[in-house]
Amino acid sequence: MPALQVRPFRRADRDQLTELINAHVAAVVPGVSVSVNTVLSALERQPDEFITDPWVSERVTLVAEQRDHVVAAAHLLRYRADDEVAADYRDIGEIDWFVRRPPASFWPDSDEAADLLMNACLAQLAHWNVRARYASGDLPAPAVYGLPRNWPHIRALYERAGFRHTGGTEVILIARVADLPHHEPRPDVAVDRTLGECGTRFTAYADGRVLGFIEVDTSLSRAERHTRGAGLADIGNLHIDPSAYGEGLERRLLGQAADWLRLGGVDRVLAYEAADDGTLIDHLTSAGFRELTRTDRRWEHRPR
Repeated sequence: MPALQVRPFRRADRDQLTELINAHVAAVVPGVSVSVNTVLSALERQPDEFITDPWVSERVTLVAEQRDHVVAAAHLLRYRADDEVAADYRDIGEIDWFVRRPPASFWPDSDEAADLLMNACLAQLAHWNVRARYASGDLPAPAVYGLPRNWPHIRALYERAGFRHTGGTEVILIARVADLPHHEPRPDVAVDRTLGECGTRFTAYADGRVLGFIEVDTSLSRAERHTRGAGLADIGNLHIDPSAYGEGLERRLLGQAADWLRLGGVDRVLAYEAADDGTLIDHLTSAGFRELTRTDRRWEHRPR
């Protein structure tokens, strides 16, 4: 068996890397994949991360290769140490994502390759001499962030290398738009459609008072990404005023948003909620959502 080697990413690796990334995406979100151009662009910058991306000072992509095949890959970020960077990010290094082939008969050395690449990642973080070391799984695809529970082979690798889960857990939910409530107008409640912070906002009013709002983002499949997964949207914000609890307003807002999404040909919608927010998760599941996965955010290197 030819020896494994770890080396910097080369442009000739782009197709194999994209295939490996899409295999991980497919285990989290059905029917979604990213293009080669999306992957290459994400190695250079992360346009969606308009707050944190400007803080990055260095980016390194490494691959583990055997028999001319990329069997594992990792993308690392180094954040600047100056005062313009938020304190939580200042002078830290991060494995932004790590993908690898799971153990299989035709890749008997996949664990060895993953460990070899992880050692190279830790060496790079040590070379940067950063204040703290973190790891994640933020692939350039919708709903793939943190460390999804669908990747036990990555979780085991992180834990073996000394990373520990120190952040929160989020529940990712998905629904068919056809299964969401239908819009039911109420004479005492008016709904306006405007531009919101995270997409198109639908705001419910009664007697001039805001009762709640929902925002839906339909730009997950931007043209330059050429993502397979068109017809996918997500809920950026859902807020109900405490005074309106128990009136079914969340279902009405979901119905209003669903009606808009149907007009745009969107057939699936995602939602993201903190795992400890059981009330809102219950509201979403009762309205047609189902749990897609759970993802654990913020892994810190704390070797025992």
